[in-house]
Amino acid sequence: MFSLDDLKSSLPFKAKRKSSYDISGGNGDSFGIAANSASDIFNVNAIGEIRHIWMAIMTDDPFYLRKILIRMYWDGEETPSVEAPVGDFFGVGHARSYNHTSICFSTTVNDTSRQGEGVALNCWIPMPFGKSARIELVNEQDTGISVYYYVDWREFNEAPKELFTFHASWKRQNPIANIDGGNDPLYLDMLNGKNLTDKYNFLMLYAEGKGNYLGINLYVDNIHGEWWGEGDDMIFIDRPDCTKECGGSWPPDLHGTGSEDYLCHAWGMQRYQHLYCGESWCEDNNFLRAHNCNGKVSVYRFHVADAIPFEKNIRVSMEHGHANDRNDDWACCTYWYQTEPHSPLSFEKMLPVEQRMPRPPKTYRRLATYMN
Repeated sequence: MFSLDDLKSSLPFKAKRKSSYDISGGNGDSFGIAANSASDIFNVNAIGEIRHIWMAIMTDDPFYLRKILIRMYWDGEETPSVEAPVGDFFGVGHARSYNHTSICFSTTVNDTSRQGEGVALNCWIPMPFGKSARIELVNEQDTGISVYYYVDWREFNEAPKELFTFHASWKRQNPIANIDGGNDPLYLDMLNGKNLTDKYNFLMLYAEGKGNYLGINLYVDNIHGEWWGEGDDMIFIDRPDCTKECGGSWPPDLHGTGSEDYLCHAWGMQRYQHLYCGESWCEDNNFLRAHNCNGKVSVYRFHVADAIPFEKNIRVSMEHGHANDRNDDWACCTYWYQTEPHSPLSFEKMLPVEQRMPRPPKTYRRLATYMN
């Protein structure tokens, strides 16, 4: 970690950049990717660390933020350590463009009301590599795109003795099944349910190896209205009986008290953005009518000041509603560092384009009166 004080003396690296600038000296500063094809925007063989990625994408497709994938590969690995829709990776979910800022990401947009509006995407997460790094964009649209980008990185003479590489995975469950496997959106006795397992929770991360859990961008489409949260976060660390399906013997090492509590809010979510937590966007921005929870919601939590390390494995999950009583549409981009090789179990098979598309807006009916 570098601070302003570090600028008072020499720094132990060379500043480098790969960008889409027009090498002819003109103003054609974009990089084209044809329809249904993939291209690298960054490919170096060196010891280094990416410190900043800026990107803007020109396209007529209103759902490009979910149709274009970003993948990252470290040190010659064959399977990516990062794979996600480009919008969800940068903190803009539901294929919507909006302004937000955190310690890890920032975005700016002119017209937040228009689906598919152009948006400036920034990532500030350090991404070290020991001998090589490659960033690939996969255009799964039926038309070509123009990409403007910077990748700012540092070149070092020596790699650290212990190197944790950056990882990000994406998943969506649309919708999540209730605990009873049904489609009823709410139990009649919603707040009276009991849950003493993480088996049926929404799984955000399962990783094997040694590393640090960084956090999430979580995207919920509240299908039924009312409060989508109240689900407890549960984190199992270094358990011998931990699997992808279940964290292990009860209780977890970290057990929360509700979705908004894990996100460092209370009494629902508020339109507030902090370095480490916040609500970056909500479709129905009227707290008195909808408690900021109807329709589509984007929230985030990053464990920087409160790091969560693991030595052997980790399983991070959250109830979808109290005791898993809701069946909304959840998508999540999860971020972490770890030693290589990473387990293939940390990644879900990427959904085809049509299954990544957001649901259309809808009118919501009241289902309960437990929130006044």
